[in-house]
Amino acid sequence: MKLSPFDHLPTTRLIFGNGSLSQLGQLTKELGGKRALIVSDPGIMKAGYVEKAVSWFREVDVAAEVYGEVQENPSTDDVTRCVEVARAFRADILIGLGGGSSMDTAKGCNFILTNGGRMQDYWGTGKAKKDMLPLIAIPTTAGTGSECQSYALISDAETHVKMACGDPKAAAKVAILDPELTLSQPRRVTVCTGIDALSHAIETAVTSKRNSWSSLFSRESFLLLEKGFERVLHQADDLEARGMMLLGAAYAGMAIENSMLGAAHSCANPLTAKFNVVHGEAVGVMLPHIIRFNRQLPEIQAIYQTYFSGDLADRVSELLQAAEMPQKIRMYGVKESDLPELAAMASKQWTAQFNPRSLTPSDFVDLYRAAF
Repeated sequence: MKLSPFDHLPTTRLIFGNGSLSQLGQLTKELGGKRALIVSDPGIMKAGYVEKAVSWFREVDVAAEVYGEVQENPSTDDVTRCVEVARAFRADILIGLGGGSSMDTAKGCNFILTNGGRMQDYWGTGKAKKDMLPLIAIPTTAGTGSECQSYALISDAETHVKMACGDPKAAAKVAILDPELTLSQPRRVTVCTGIDALSHAIETAVTSKRNSWSSLFSRESFLLLEKGFERVLHQADDLEARGMMLLGAAYAGMAIENSMLGAAHSCANPLTAKFNVVHGEAVGVMLPHIIRFNRQLPEIQAIYQTYFSGDLADRVSELLQAAEMPQKIRMYGVKESDLPELAAMASKQWTAQFNPRSLTPSDFVDLYRAAF
C-alpha cells in the first residue's frame, strides 16, 4: 500500500475502560463546566445511566439539566427543542450520552447555541465562526463512532434530507468509552449498531479519501469488530467482547473523520427515508453487493484481502445471517418498480462521491436489483 499524505490534528481525548463513566464529574470540572446539559434519549433514561451521570455531577457541585427526548435519526426540530432547554438552563458544557442520535443532537445544539442561525447554515464543513461549548461524548452503543467525529448528521424536518454539518470546533473534547454502558442494549440494537460499525470499518478502508492515517484505524476497527460481533451475539454479557465492539466503533469513527464513507451508505439512506428501514439494517443489506462492485478494481480487492483472507462479501453475509438480519430489500416492502427512484436518491447522497469506483444511476439500479 502506498503511503498517502495526510494532515491530522487530534481533537478528542479518548478514555477507555470499564467503569470510566465515574470520571465524568472530574472531567467536566477540568473543562471548566459548571452547568452541564445531558442530552440523551428515553431508553437511556430508563436504563438509569442519566441518573448515574447526574450523581457524578452532584459529587463535584456541577449543576445538571437533562434533555432526554432525543429521537432516532434526529431532525432539525429535535435540535431546536434541545437548544431551547440549553438556553433556558444557561448550559456551559454539553454531555452527549447515548447512541449516535444523542451525540449528533448535542453537536447540533452546540452549533445553534453558540453560532445562531439554523442547522441548514452549517451543512458542509467549517461554517461555524465562533467558539463552541466543550462537549463530552459518552456512547452507550457500539455503532456510529460519532464520539470521534466532528460532524453532526441531522435531517431536515421538511425535506428529510440528511445534512452532514461538520466543524473541528464541534468535535468532543473528551470521549468516555465505558463498555459497561453497552451491556443493557437489546439484541436488536447490538445487531444494528454492530453492523453499522463494521460497514464503517470496511467502507473507510477503500474510499477515494483514504490515507495512511485513516487506514490504520479502518484495519484495527475491523479486526476488533469482526471478532467481537459474533462473541456478543452468542453471549450478550461478554464484557471483553463489548469492549472490543465499543473501541472498534470509536476507531471506525476516527477513520470516517479522515476518510469519509462510500456507496453502502448512499444506498442505505434512501431505504431509511422511503421505507423506514433502520440504518444498520439498511447499510447491512447493501454492503455485500457494494463490496462485490468495488472489488472489480484490483487495488480495492487487494485491500479487501488484507482484511479477510477469504471472500469478504461472503463473510459479511455470514455475519448478517448470524445476526438474523434480512438480506433482501424486498423483505422491507421494496418493489422492483421502486428501484429507479431509490437509485436516483442514492446517486445524490453526499457519500457517493467518495466511493472508490464511480457510480451512475444505472449502477445504483443494478446494486438495488442485486439486493432485491
